[in-house]
Amino acid sequence: MKLALLKKVFAAALIGASFVSASAHAEDLLDQVKARGTLRIGLEGTFPPFNSKAPDGQLVGYDVDIAKAVAAKLGLKPEFITTEWSGIIAGLQAGKFDVIVNQVGVTDQRKAVLDFSPAYTYSAAQLIQRKDDTRQFKSLEDLKGKRLGVGLGTNYMDMAKSVPGINVKTYPGAPEYLADLAANRLDAALNDRLMLAYLLKNSQLPLRTGAIVGSGNPSAIPFRKGNPKFAKAIDDAMNQLEADGTFTKISDKWFGIDVSKPIAQ
Repeated sequence: MKLALLKKVFAAALIGASFVSASAHAEDLLDQVKARGTLRIGLEGTFPPFNSKAPDGQLVGYDVDIAKAVAAKLGLKPEFITTEWSGIIAGLQAGKFDVIVNQVGVTDQRKAVLDFSPAYTYSAAQLIQRKDDTRQFKSLEDLKGKRLGVGLGTNYMDMAKSVPGINVKTYPGAPEYLADLAANRLDAALNDRLMLAYLLKNSQLPLRTGAIVGSGNPSAIPFRKGNPKFAKAIDDAMNQLEADGTFTKISDKWFGIDVSKPIAQ
């Protein structure tokens, strides 16, 4: 009798646990964050100008300001959780945070397992030239026979070397090739347009941005699938922030240009 009774109690407990688990899983993320009062945001915290720590320990950057604005529109307090890039997607899927705001590119592979907000950043490879150089390089093809500076081991190095005839010169980082460009030891340099905008905004070098080369790459805010109420809420928040000029204001603060709009080709 005792064994039979124990089996019935155990079975009932399993059914109850399964029901609770299913109910919790079915609860939309919007209900969870509203009940908690915070939006847990995953980011690196070591990726300026997007997100990094100021001398006082506070997180600052373009992504940080975007995240704060989105949380405010949702009526939530932002709670930042720093993590390494290598584990950030897995952390989101494991529920360690609700969203990632860390320049996550929108790709078909990621869309297969995650949902995304509307894009808030559009980037692409971009050339940079001296201000007194009136030549208009419209593509990498125009740089055949010219000296092009890139970061060693970067995607831009591979991109430049894929075009035969360019004299590709590699450097440890942007400061080195920008200095050589300003000194007329290069004809142009190549990097992400967001980084170039940031570098030029904070540089005293006589340089200017050149042509966008290649297609634009959008970045957005990913979150776990199966949360339609949250998806609508974040879509509405993002659209409002775009319409009222908040995204443009934040973009100009960090880059001196509006990187929140699609790139005109």
